[in-house]
Amino acid sequence: MAATLQPPEAWLPLTPTVFAILLALADGEKHGYAIMKEAALPAGGGISLGPGTLYGTLDRLIRDALVEETGLTDDARRRYYRLTHLGHRVLAAETSRLAASLRTARSRTAARGVRA
Repeated sequence: MAATLQPPEAWLPLTPTVFAILLALADGEKHGYAIMKEAALPAGGGISLGPGTLYGTLDRLIRDALVEETGLTDDARRRYYRLTHLGHRVLAAETSRLAASLRTARSRTAARGVRA
């Protein structure tokens, strides 16, 4: 089955690396170094990505039609990436899944008097 015909939930759960990359691209196109910097921030997933991991994962995400190269460059060595429509849908599905898990965790720990 073609990647674009699968429902977004077919990719879930995302690995922390994939989630951080998709999250970094959620607000627009970025080059690899900008993705690495954003992923390293606590709000971006707190994931330290080396070049091999980043570009290997980007290649897989491109193959799966979640990310695409924009063709934009401001330097011969710098390529820019953006989410595809499917990539946005997969990120939204994972965000919903994580939010539901967090709600469950909070309700279960609150019942025991533990702050989450």
